[in-house]
Order: sequence, then C-alpha cells, then structure tokens
Amino acid sequence: MSHPNAALIERLYAALDAKDGEGMASLYAPGATFEDPAFGRLEGAEVGDMWRMLCAQAGDLSASVTNVRADDETGSADWRADYTFSATGRFVENRIQATYRFRDGLIAEQRDRFSIWRWSRQALGPVALALGSNPVGASLIRRRARGQLAAWRRRQGSGE
Repeated sequence: MSHPNAALIERLYAALDAKDGEGMASLYAPGATFEDPAFGRLEGAEVGDMWRMLCAQAGDLSASVTNVRADDETGSADWRADYTFSATGRFVENRIQATYRFRDGLIAEQRDRFSIWRWSRQALGPVALALGSNPVGASLIRRRARGQLAAWRRRQGSGE
C-alpha cells in the first residue's frame, strides 16, 4: 500500500490530466509555494491559480506521473506533460522532475525542474535559439508566463 502522500501526488497529476484546475488547487496547503523554470516562484493563491489557468487553456493536454516516492514530510516524482503550446501551435513534450514537502496531508512546497532550453526549442521553435539558451532569454520566458498569470488572475478577480 502506498503512502498517503504518494497518493496525493498521483491525484495531482490525475487532476492535471483531467484538466481539473480546481481539483489540483485543492491539493495545496494554504501559503504553499511552487517553483519552476517557467514561472519562477509562486506563493499562496498564485499556485492554485496557475493550475486553474493552465487547465482552462489546456486544449489537448495530457499528463502522466512515474517514480512517485513519498513519506510523511517529503516526496518526489517524474511527470510528463504533452500539449500544444497555444502561443505558437507547436507540440511540447515536457519531462519534469518534481520534489515536494507536505503539511497536514497537502502539498506545502513543490519544486519542478526541467530544461528550459529543451522546452523553448519545442514551444518556440527557431526563436528559442535566442531566448532559451541564455539567462536573459529564460528571464523573458518567465516574465511572459508571470504576466499571463497576473492577467488571468485579474480577469478572475483573484488579484494581481
């Protein structure tokens, strides 16, 4: 029988595969943090809103998770998201390594690691040669992702 926190991780990606942003948001503790190369660090309500936004815009998204490990405090997993990047219409297969910290049966911290260079080559095509291969390009990608989240949150009445 798997640890309850391993089941929590599996529920997170089942909800993502089902494009259930509300379900994903409900798995995070109040004040949770999330960090990845595309969005940088998100805190509190931003975390759930990021998943709500991504699921609302998902289209052909599919997600899967493997190598799930968890105990009372920490966990890790490898997950994959396959989707068409809406800004360019290009297909992306993003492979992510995630680590978690848990509090009260919910995710308190999540850190996703993936190659921003690999992602940008798939999502952006030739433009990635200028953007994804250097810190300035990675910063521009992060600024765009954060700007999209801020605009989505304003439209939803979630704040800045």
